[in-house]
Amino acid sequence: MSRAKQVTANLHRHMDKMGASRPLPSAPKDSLSAAIEAISVSTELVEDELKPYLDAVLNVAIERKNGISEQVVESGILPVLAQILRRKSTLTTHTARLVAELARDAPVRDQCFDTGIVSALVTLLLSQDQDLLLHVSQAIARICYDSNLQQERFLRLGAVPRLVSVLLQHSNNEALRSSCLLALCNLADMGEEDGSMFSWEEGAHFGEGEHVFRGTSRYSIGFSSAVTVVRLKQWTNGQYSVAVEVLQRCSTMLWGANNGHQNGHRLSNFSNLSSCPKLYKVIKCSVKNIPRNRNLRAAVLHTLL
Repeated sequence: MSRAKQVTANLHRHMDKMGASRPLPSAPKDSLSAAIEAISVSTELVEDELKPYLDAVLNVAIERKNGISEQVVESGILPVLAQILRRKSTLTTHTARLVAELARDAPVRDQCFDTGIVSALVTLLLSQDQDLLLHVSQAIARICYDSNLQQERFLRLGAVPRLVSVLLQHSNNEALRSSCLLALCNLADMGEEDGSMFSWEEGAHFGEGEHVFRGTSRYSIGFSSAVTVVRLKQWTNGQYSVAVEVLQRCSTMLWGANNGHQNGHRLSNFSNLSSCPKLYKVIKCSVKNIPRNRNLRAAVLHTLL
């Protein structure tokens, strides 16, 4: 019996013990290891045989089990996943979702370029399948988050013009629109790790060929909140500039507190700001800069579609 068939038989025995008709929401470690091993020798498996193993790994990845990212990297299945993405088969969307989930963890993100996943994802941005594009853009957003090296790699491969094209073609798809905007923000090194906290809306057009999108946090804490603005402007036929700005908005309570401090009065709750350094830093910067300069950070990407 070949190695792939033996792995298949072993995993089927594990799955039979758990109940073949049920999904694998909490696959035991030996079953996960068997699934990873089966994927690593997937050249001998047909698509129908491979899908249950991808499901097993996906379910564990969604649960964010400790150690799964290290296990995936050490197993060597990332190049195999890149090959599946390039095949553009019935498993492509499924595999893209798996990659997007695995990319939440740094050990996997660090290996995505060398294993061919980055280039495969950029190629898939040419697809017209909106479900596939959603998972691909999510994967790109997570891989390049807070990593100048990964951002540079995606820029060189032409990810920005393709993301802009997807955004403009499918702007009515709210989930896909949000994912593309987050990816653009992360490529500009001005995004967030998890875009689910943001709500995006398209603003008014101030000129022909110009699109403005505003993202606000669904949850505002303290005296201030951030607004992310993405501006797309068409300069010539097919050429766009992408500008990303993060603006800070502060409540009137803050200005009243600031004026009270200048008049010799203090508010008792300001004594607790030291326990939240990030918020305190934002408030200090806002007090000094408002109203003359509300722009805390800005980045511009020039790209050719």
